[in-house]
Amino acid sequence: MSTVLSSVAGVADQLIDYVYSWGPFAESTVVLVPDVIRVHVANLAASIGFDVETLNYVLGMFLCYPLGFIMTSLPYGQIRHLFSFLLGLFLLQFTLGKQWIHHMITSLVAYALFCVLPRKTATKLVPSFVMAYLLLGHLHRQYVNYLGWDLDFTGTQMVLTQKLYMMAYNLYDGEVLAKGKVNNKAAVKCAPFALTKLPNLLEYLGYTFCFANILSGPAYEFATYCHPCDGSLLYKPDGTPRGKIPSNVWPTLKPFLTCLFCLGFYVVGNAHFPLFDAENPQKNDPPMLTAEFAERPWIHRYCYMWIALLVLRQKYYFAWKNAEGANNIWYAGFEGFDETGKVKGWDHANNMNIIEFETAPNVQTLSREWNRKTSAWLTKYVYIRTGGNLMAVYSMSALWHGFYPGYFMFFLSVPLITMVERVGRKKISPNFSSAKWSLYGIACILATSFVVEYMVSAFSLLAFWRSFNNWKQFHFFGHILCVVAYTILMLLPSPKKKTA
Repeated sequence: MSTVLSSVAGVADQLIDYVYSWGPFAESTVVLVPDVIRVHVANLAASIGFDVETLNYVLGMFLCYPLGFIMTSLPYGQIRHLFSFLLGLFLLQFTLGKQWIHHMITSLVAYALFCVLPRKTATKLVPSFVMAYLLLGHLHRQYVNYLGWDLDFTGTQMVLTQKLYMMAYNLYDGEVLAKGKVNNKAAVKCAPFALTKLPNLLEYLGYTFCFANILSGPAYEFATYCHPCDGSLLYKPDGTPRGKIPSNVWPTLKPFLTCLFCLGFYVVGNAHFPLFDAENPQKNDPPMLTAEFAERPWIHRYCYMWIALLVLRQKYYFAWKNAEGANNIWYAGFEGFDETGKVKGWDHANNMNIIEFETAPNVQTLSREWNRKTSAWLTKYVYIRTGGNLMAVYSMSALWHGFYPGYFMFFLSVPLITMVERVGRKKISPNFSSAKWSLYGIACILATSFVVEYMVSAFSLLAFWRSFNNWKQFHFFGHILCVVAYTILMLLPSPKKKTA
């Protein structure tokens, strides 16, 4: 066995060395970021105690706001696509350096496949290609820097993967609907995003490199991106407004202020309740798994874990809310008007409803409100395309995140909670108020949080033994409770249906 592993490792090393040999060429393509900017950022990072990668990322996120204001001042049409592409390209080179090239390679290869493949075939090969590229990136990251938290291209590649995956089906749906095949329920359901033709290369690159969502999402369909670029979101073909155009000030300011709060919450909270060792998070045991921590009472350990996970989520809230505001500036997050000219809302770029997620009464709500656009992608382009196969959804979600055992430990545990909830909704819920803030609703919120925080710790701790030992110190109560609850619920009689 060791001989086989050594052989595999040898082949992997050779492949990695070959890819790395192209490093000088990739470095020569980083032409949009002047050296003077790099020097100033490096000096700033040293003065405030940040690593350069993190500071580059945060500055890149905030830079999207002035870029969004410029976008609103540009005339509709190709100039907006050009601006979106070039500034997205700049942000990638600023934050990732030479690794930006992966984004371009993936985009161009996928575009070539769109050009030459039949639409139905493209729904198989393009998703397969982009997922394979992403998975190789995840494997490389884990092979050369296991449990490392350095910034690499896989984060932005995850967003790009969703975009190209969706476009493959949007083009196919456009062809299907154009032929009048309304019996294709998936295509009909996704009809608002269907594309009758492949966008030109500039429009396509403007979408795949879109500055407002290239760093942290959310990934939305090409139609959602294109409408605020060509003006059709706000204006009719004759140039008249589709309705009273709403102000973008509060839809921009609200998520921006929220992201600042979340950033502060994370910085302060992580200093007091770190999930990982501050000195060496990669090599040292997390604070929750030390011998000293194990001596604390069970409830103290659980409360620490609960707070540490809450703090950790703030960095995701920061990124997503920041991106939401950056999209709303130029109306990319605006949903448009209904048939009567009334405003629909600002949900296209809303990737997180924080309060709804933190007070979710069940896993279904948790899944829907966490990383909402990824959830929508999984629903529209995996779940309904596989005939409602939940295993396909969980598997795709796990693979999309990477190969750390903790991801699979979490996703394979979620069905346990889901099974309990389904039986509970059938046999217990009809006897109580359906209001969220009723006594029963509050009990569901507390029970969901109590069990899910235990389960999701594996997702955050990543490594198998870290995740397993954490569950072990809590005596696997989450899994045991689910099994016991399911057994009891199955023995209970179903409530009688009310007769009219």
